[in-house]
Amino acid sequence: FSLWIANVVFLFFALRYFGYTWTIKTILSVATTSTTVNYITLHVPHIHVHLLLDLLAGSVFFGIGVGILIRAGASSGGMVIPALMIASYKNWSPGKVMMGINLLIFLLTALVIDYKIVIFAIICQFFSTNIIDYIYELKIHKISFLSANWRKR
Repeated sequence: FSLWIANVVFLFFALRYFGYTWTIKTILSVATTSTTVNYITLHVPHIHVHLLLDLLAGSVFFGIGVGILIRAGASSGGMVIPALMIASYKNWSPGKVMMGINLLIFLLTALVIDYKIVIFAIICQFFSTNIIDYIYELKIHKISFLSANWRKR
């Protein structure tokens, strides 16, 4: 529920800036994310291997997921929406804009919480935004032998 409250303002801006299709895809993405996180939190045991390995795995999964969403014409909500707005307006990479916005938020957060958590968040954000940019800029070539007309008669 709190995820929806946090995203409603951004979704109104997204509707005007990106259009209905993009906003509907983002709403579906946020709904899927919140449902999945709720289910996993309740039903799957949390096994922590090592803090740095957990951080790396979270960065990779988050980066791949958001990168795929951006390529598909959607977002994961939250600060990704204004980051994409700025990135498309200024013609910058989405990951770098997300890093800048979140770095500012992390530094403000460091005034109230333990700085170690903020350092881990910055490291996680650094890895995930680089993965997002890699997936966003990835050139995917069509594989002709897997298409319907792969064999000529």
